[in-house]
Amino acid sequence: MNTTKKLLASVAALTLLLGSAQAEGPYRNPDNKNLTDPGEGTYPVPYKMPVVSEITEVLNRIRGYMDVSTPTRVVDKKTGNQITDFSKPTRDAVFAPSSGDYGIMVYEMGVVHAGLFKAAEATGDQRFTDMTKRHFQFFADTLPYFRAQEQQFKLERANSFSRFLDPRALDDSGSMCAALMRARALKIGPDLSTMIATCSDWVANKQFRLPDGTMARKRPQAVSLWGDDMYMSIPALAEMGRMSGKREYFDDAVKNTLQMSNYLFNPQLGIYTHGWHANIPDAPRFYWARANGWAVLAMSDLLDVLPKDHPGYPKVLAQLRASLKGIAELQSGSGLWHQMIDRNDSYLETSASAMFVYVIAHAINQGWISPTTYGSVAQAGWTGLVSKVTAKGEIEGICVGTTLAGDQTYYYHRPTSVNALHGYGPTLLAGAEMIKLIKNPNIAVEHRVRTYHYMPKAAGQTDYREHH
Repeated sequence: MNTTKKLLASVAALTLLLGSAQAEGPYRNPDNKNLTDPGEGTYPVPYKMPVVSEITEVLNRIRGYMDVSTPTRVVDKKTGNQITDFSKPTRDAVFAPSSGDYGIMVYEMGVVHAGLFKAAEATGDQRFTDMTKRHFQFFADTLPYFRAQEQQFKLERANSFSRFLDPRALDDSGSMCAALMRARALKIGPDLSTMIATCSDWVANKQFRLPDGTMARKRPQAVSLWGDDMYMSIPALAEMGRMSGKREYFDDAVKNTLQMSNYLFNPQLGIYTHGWHANIPDAPRFYWARANGWAVLAMSDLLDVLPKDHPGYPKVLAQLRASLKGIAELQSGSGLWHQMIDRNDSYLETSASAMFVYVIAHAINQGWISPTTYGSVAQAGWTGLVSKVTAKGEIEGICVGTTLAGDQTYYYHRPTSVNALHGYGPTLLAGAEMIKLIKNPNIAVEHRVRTYHYMPKAAGQTDYREHH
């Protein structure tokens, strides 16, 4: 077989493998039609221009997996038998557990719903909202039952509805609260105003704060700030502002964005440390990637609904731009980012990478950052993410739940699991926004000198005559 035929056979074989997370490189870029080009390298991930149909297929794979993995049934926890009579509560009634432990009321599921909404918008396929409708109708149908169960048996945290009967943390409230309000605005599913009232009251009025009003926790120290809580509070406050029209919620969201950034953001590195403790404010800083993901996702969500004439708008936008610059500079050669974002000997982590891809692509589409600077960063990130989605729709390389720790060893050795829900919503968000980026009518993508250049269409003609 001559060299050209061998190359053609290799490209054909690689094309068949592009959709599988199990496939491994090296990959040759199929957008370069010169199969004998000695200047074309090979890559550990399928480095190529994304195609809308391929992204849509990935999103549908994830949607299908999420749908079959999240039952909405009430069962007896001892026997596993389904309970359909909601007239009289029993002590052992619980939500049916999912095979992957994907809780239907946990904060990570709020991000899944956000991703499904965006996927429906980007693809025009309303089937992406079917799971949300099913979950939320289940909430509407079972809330009275589990409220009666709690009144009779006083189960507290053992009650499957406890997060919305007796919220005790931002993790119980903020992310799902934002999802409920977005669904209401989009007219997806039933009106869950009772649940919205409970969770929004916790976020706005009951969460522990610093004396200056910054969202805080009483763990792991008596007074600690978590970067995660930017997402667990700010989008909900922003949606409360949009839903109610009350400026005070926007003011609170902006205040928390700027004050949490003041405590956690390192302007020299352009990234966020995971947390801060009041009793040891000069403690060593640990730059966990997902905390950075939560931070930029929160700012992006806030800017989406914050009135542009709000005095905090340019300040939040400036903070987002500074963060994305720092994040982009730390992207790995696979397109993904590291678990400890500033440490390239830590493993590549999927959930944070997906958040970064979404926010970068979204910021380009919104005109907040330049496509010329950031378009290929988002594209390379999506290329890395695709390699983590299995044929089944599971997502690999997701760091499991992680506390605010004080040593690198803990962070470096957090397990990854396809059962960690944290990566599913962000990957849906990332894919949906990449579809919008590819279809953005104001951007042209040029494949020149074996790479990609995202150009504003009004930027003028480029000249590559010196390149062959």
